[in-house]
Amino acid sequence: MSNSYLRLSGVHRHYGEGATKVRVLDQADLVVESGELVALVAPSGAGKSTLLHLCGLLESPQEGEVEIVGNKTSKLSDRGRTQLRRNTVGYVYQFHHLLPEFTALENVTMPQLIAGKSPAEANVRAMELLDILGVAPRATHRPAELSGGEQQRVAIARAAANHPRVILADEPTGNLDPGTSDLVFAALQGLIRTEGAAALIATHNHDLAKRADRIVTIKDGKVVPHSL
Repeated sequence: MSNSYLRLSGVHRHYGEGATKVRVLDQADLVVESGELVALVAPSGAGKSTLLHLCGLLESPQEGEVEIVGNKTSKLSDRGRTQLRRNTVGYVYQFHHLLPEFTALENVTMPQLIAGKSPAEANVRAMELLDILGVAPRATHRPAELSGGEQQRVAIARAAANHPRVILADEPTGNLDPGTSDLVFAALQGLIRTEGAAALIATHNHDLAKRADRIVTIKDGKVVPHSL
């Protein structure tokens, strides 16, 4: 079985029609393997968010194919896409989006409960992830009682709660100071290795991008290698 957990083949995405048509991706190809962290570095407006949304099945291409763990998605129904996204994709945003009334532990158990796990199973998995990410001692604290870096590491744990094969992150350290960014990125990188997930991370931070397995950018609608 291939270890290409994320594959885009000949993907085309545009917005608008006629004179207002904006071509964002044009015959774009990308492959991310199990355990691989790929950094996506591109100027604002180049299509980073569009690419992440396509990889996360939040948008559909007009042409081409997006495969998640060998599943071709172009012919899937909305329900099928939602189920595949829920079961195989974890998303980390620039802002943590934790539920403020729940503890760190509860924030990480919740997606597991929604997926049908028992509370006992969910708690074990949540504590395992919080421990890997170095925030287990803060498990009973609510988001307002956590630092920015702790909040983001809890958000990463939540994204990984259901063992996603693909982890997507949109500027996951964008709101953090350099020292905290370094810590959070290292934690995310370690988790990806441990879980064997395929990760695509959009970032403006060149120092962090250089620590990825490889760097890509978007040029003329194509996903191409990038050297900083």
